[in-house]
Amino acid sequence: MNPSSLEAHNRDTTGREAAGIRRQIAGVSVADLAQQYGTPLYAYDAEMIRRRCRDLTAWDTVRFAQKACSNLAVLNLIRGAGVMVDAVSVGEIHRALAAGYSPHTSGTPAADSLPPVHPIVYTADIFDRESLDAVAMLGIHTNCGSADMLEQLAQRVPGSSVTLRVNPGFGHGHSQKTNTGGEGSKHGIWHEDIPEVLKRAEWAGLSVSGLHMHIGSGADLSHLAEVAGSLERVAIEIGRSLTMISAGGGLPVPYKPGEVHADLAGYFQLWDDTRKKLEATFGHRIRLEIEPGRYLTAESGFVVTEVRAIKSQGSRKYLLVDAGFNTLARPVLYGSWHPMSLCPTAMHAGAADGPFEEVAVGGPLCESGDIFTQQDGGFVETRSLPCATVGDYLVIEIAGAYGFAMASNYNSKPLPAEVLIDAGKARLVRARQTPEDLVRGETC
Repeated sequence: MNPSSLEAHNRDTTGREAAGIRRQIAGVSVADLAQQYGTPLYAYDAEMIRRRCRDLTAWDTVRFAQKACSNLAVLNLIRGAGVMVDAVSVGEIHRALAAGYSPHTSGTPAADSLPPVHPIVYTADIFDRESLDAVAMLGIHTNCGSADMLEQLAQRVPGSSVTLRVNPGFGHGHSQKTNTGGEGSKHGIWHEDIPEVLKRAEWAGLSVSGLHMHIGSGADLSHLAEVAGSLERVAIEIGRSLTMISAGGGLPVPYKPGEVHADLAGYFQLWDDTRKKLEATFGHRIRLEIEPGRYLTAESGFVVTEVRAIKSQGSRKYLLVDAGFNTLARPVLYGSWHPMSLCPTAMHAGAADGPFEEVAVGGPLCESGDIFTQQDGGFVETRSLPCATVGDYLVIEIAGAYGFAMASNYNSKPLPAEVLIDAGKARLVRARQTPEDLVRGETC
């Protein structure tokens, strides 16, 4: 993102928080969305997704980690922006195919061009039986996070080329639960085991063509410089069969006022320098990939929920809404902070001019942890919001990554609807579940 657009974004975020009122999402009335599609509701701003895809055009390949937001309409939009996709399950493979992705690359590149790109890559630490069947049947490239995957793939698809996901021995993340490197992480092949793993790959008749390292979400440039150095060392161990390196994902997104986007130019320069060193060493072109999830969709997403009760528990006031951690799990999982704003109803239109108050925001679930304003560890905190009344709408912002994707049917709550807003028009891209949907497939 260039400095001027970043400044504008930060001014917009600060102003919106100061006002505490949101009446529109991407040019569409919040109240109209709630009345037409019901609450709780997920709404996505299509243009924001396109903008974030454009931010990363310096990279040879941008590969969306679809576990962040896997709605078919979102995947199709991202595919239209030229972004490839990562799949971590047979279900995500199916989603990618349904959204129009081809299972494998075709054609042979010219000698002086970049190696071909795989539209879908299956990334995991294991093959369950269904995913191995799908990879073998469809010819999908695999990013292997354990050595056992190599023999299992070779038995089904002899002569395959693979990518290795390597754990460099250290990690970093905005929460310990998002740290994907070091001894505390199950992810990737331990860096000291690479010589033995390369022997196993050779014995199995597999070619290692790609190398992937990812240490966690929210890593900064100093940690990423360590990753780049570690990747370079492992790449040299692998040798000239290598034609692709992946910087992984984890690009931070500003949730709180005062936070800013990652230094994208610095991030790319760091990895491009690493790529150039490897090209000089190997004497051939290397494709440079990045694998964002959160970065592409987080800011596009909003949860619209209705205020259903307001009460005080001693000195603390609670705003209770019809969305819970079954709708948005990040606060209860990580103590994550999301911007919140109020959309007053017509009867309460004066809220924009009224006072603010400190409130804790909670949901409807029969669970003490069903609080949107909590710190990591479950400590309840409050948020300053305009005074609300029952029937107003609360908008939880920057909810487009790991929002609906982590939603559940806990307390037998139906999953919410999803809408995509493009060019000022909203369209339903997932129908709200019904009680009948909840028990479909069950028997007494």
